[in-house]
Amino acid sequence: MIQHLRPALVMIALFTLLTGLAYPLAITGVSQVVFPAAANGSLLVKNGKVLGSTLIGQAFKGEGYFQPRPSATTAADPQDDTKTVDAPYNAASSAGSNLGPITQKLLDRVKADVESLRAAGVGGPIPVDAVTTSASGLDPHISPETAVLQVSRVARARSLPEDRVRALVETHIEGRSFGLLGEPRVNVLTLNLALDALKQ
Repeated sequence: MIQHLRPALVMIALFTLLTGLAYPLAITGVSQVVFPAAANGSLLVKNGKVLGSTLIGQAFKGEGYFQPRPSATTAADPQDDTKTVDAPYNAASSAGSNLGPITQKLLDRVKADVESLRAAGVGGPIPVDAVTTSASGLDPHISPETAVLQVSRVARARSLPEDRVRALVETHIEGRSFGLLGEPRVNVLTLNLALDALKQ
């Protein structure tokens, strides 16, 4: 019996050390050397204070900031922990809404967002990402079209010329990854930080 059990226990111990300890430590070490910013969460720090991550979408308050795309994240209902409630930009609960294209809740939210943009004076076509959530609910990027859509509001709130705010947006457009993957995009956090750094 022992001669059958010993090899199994040795293999369990060996692979626990290899895959549970040595491999994670090696990958962590390589990532810290090769991609230190990404390995540590791509955090943006100013005066010792973490302002956010370029990888996680977050809410911005005030008309003078560019807004990210809507978020579908949730949190536990404080009244009933078997249910959830909407909690936009909850980084502890990254997920899409899983609402189908004909779900009334989704249709009502998108319609309300479109009406809000129209009431704010937005004319013409509205980019899809301005009124829909991403699969993670925490997308840090918006399309250049959605950023341009917000230029008038931001410029007005900050008493800045529109062409100056538009030029700032254009300098923050990131191209496709490796020149062919994905779509051009704008990171909302870095754009808003650059906006705060603008001199009036």
